[in-house]
Amino acid sequence: MTSLFRKVSSIALGAITALGIWSAAATPAAAQGERFVMIYHSPDSDSWWNTVKNGINVAAEQMEVTVDIRNPQTGDLADMARIVQQAAASNPDGIIVTIADYDVLSGPIIDAVDKGIPVITINSGTHEQSEKLGALLHVGQPEYDAGFGAGKRAKATGVTAFLCVNHYITNPASIERCQGYADALGVDLGSQMIDSGTDPTEIKNKVIAFLRANADTNGILALGPTSAHATLAALDEIGRAGDIHFGTFDLSGEIAEAVKSGVIAFAIDQQPYLQGYLPVVILTNLVRYGVLPSGHINSGPGFVVKSNIALVEKYAGEYR
Repeated sequence: MTSLFRKVSSIALGAITALGIWSAAATPAAAQGERFVMIYHSPDSDSWWNTVKNGINVAAEQMEVTVDIRNPQTGDLADMARIVQQAAASNPDGIIVTIADYDVLSGPIIDAVDKGIPVITINSGTHEQSEKLGALLHVGQPEYDAGFGAGKRAKATGVTAFLCVNHYITNPASIERCQGYADALGVDLGSQMIDSGTDPTEIKNKVIAFLRANADTNGILALGPTSAHATLAALDEIGRAGDIHFGTFDLSGEIAEAVKSGVIAFAIDQQPYLQGYLPVVILTNLVRYGVLPSGHINSGPGFVVKSNIALVEKYAGEYR
């Protein structure tokens, strides 16, 4: 079974059915009460994950399964690795996990796969990393590509010097976003990326200090609501709101209002609801009936701008 989970993402559905691997789980009597564990990397303070959790909860109710949602309270990835180990030891019917740092998490995730636990990776990480771990598939957004797309939009408006406000620099995927942005502009990333931390006041002060020390900065990229909200406050305080090209990842009510007013040029929507919803549905159908999509699922990027914000703003923070 270990080798199956290492290869199943590339096996045709018909072959899976023919093998009959999951026939014992496909009867009505066994089709209720499955338990999955979802582990993500961010601290409790990061509200962005509420949309992912909503997707999980909706899918759990529809599928009539239980999903335990766990994370390291402070965002410490060593703690996350231990949580993955604990989850595997509890023998769930499946694990959903982010690849926040491949080197830190690969051991515990591979151990779970080797135990025969089906694993789906979401959000952080690449398709290649997911496959190396032996996961069934990855649901998420190619982070470098998303950053590159953001940089192309910024370059088209004349951005030449920028600030990337990185509020979770310990996650390599966050650096990929900033690097893609820099590469699209054709400039070095260098000191234009700051480790802002997650405290709103600290983020605001660091953004203000950077902009005062680098007066030629004409572009900002924030990596989510945690950094975007504090950056909005910083721009308001120094009188540069609407005066600097500002893009961000992800959505919130406050970000939606800033897009409408023109202070934020775009928000990159990776559709986090799908990152929570789809893995629960996929794992449930795999365990019960042996059916599985044949490849990875890209949930983003999509760009939310003033012309289309009305289509998504009422769902921000819940489904978008």
